[in-house]
Amino acid sequence: MNDSVTDKKMKEIVKDKYGRIAAGAASGCGCGCRPMPEEAVSSISKGVGYSDADLAAVPEGANLGLGCGNPLAFSALKEGDVVLDLGSGAGFDSFLAARKVGKTGKVIGVDMTPEMIAKARANAMAGNFENVEFLLGDIEALPLPDNSVDAAISNCVINLVPDKQKVFQELNRVLRPEGRFMISDVVLLKELPEEVRTSVEAYVGCVAGAILKDQYLAIIRGAGFEDVRVVDESYAAVDLDDPEVHEVAKQCVGADESRIDDLVHSVASIKVHGVKKATG
Repeated sequence: MNDSVTDKKMKEIVKDKYGRIAAGAASGCGCGCRPMPEEAVSSISKGVGYSDADLAAVPEGANLGLGCGNPLAFSALKEGDVVLDLGSGAGFDSFLAARKVGKTGKVIGVDMTPEMIAKARANAMAGNFENVEFLLGDIEALPLPDNSVDAAISNCVINLVPDKQKVFQELNRVLRPEGRFMISDVVLLKELPEEVRTSVEAYVGCVAGAILKDQYLAIIRGAGFEDVRVVDESYAAVDLDDPEVHEVAKQCVGADESRIDDLVHSVASIKVHGVKKATG
């Protein structure tokens, strides 16, 4: 099977999985997605950097526990900004950004999953968010004009996209000169075992789709961004004391505890910043 066919297949698998998450069949991120109670979703979100105030500021159902960080913590959004949310899901980060940019600003969420877009639009209506718009689209081919947004955010999404280079090229296209981004994502600190890299469940669960950190940063710089820097980094949040999480890890690499520990310490969550070059 050639790369283009494989990429297309993986995108369909991801779309199907996240469509089922939007419908309530599953939630959370790991080597697979599983249903979780609301308290667990909140706990995950607080563990990756969101506050109780953040969780209370969004409509019910907007937070699905899919993030690996809080890109808004370092994004420095300001009143009047036009903000793009790549892979906006049910709208959690979009709604938080909307509060920062105010009535004179705007947030545009783009997601490839129709069920997520429908859920996000319903959440926006429920929360009376008039400065947020959700568009169905592929972040490798953004449905936006050139030089149209001031800032961009994304949360644990680009790792799932086959052509990461295209994502950052598109991001560079739609950002205005000197526009900036803050992205939370999963990267690798070392190569994954073969059985993880070839696992569909691991891919959809945010692990096997990740690439080495240095490669990730090189792609961003190659797309024309400057001031590219990691502003925060930690091992990806995996609670192996949770029996369900431990079982999922065993499914990825087997029952050997040392291999499970090695897997956990091969994956990092980073927040990375970049700026589009000024014209001239």
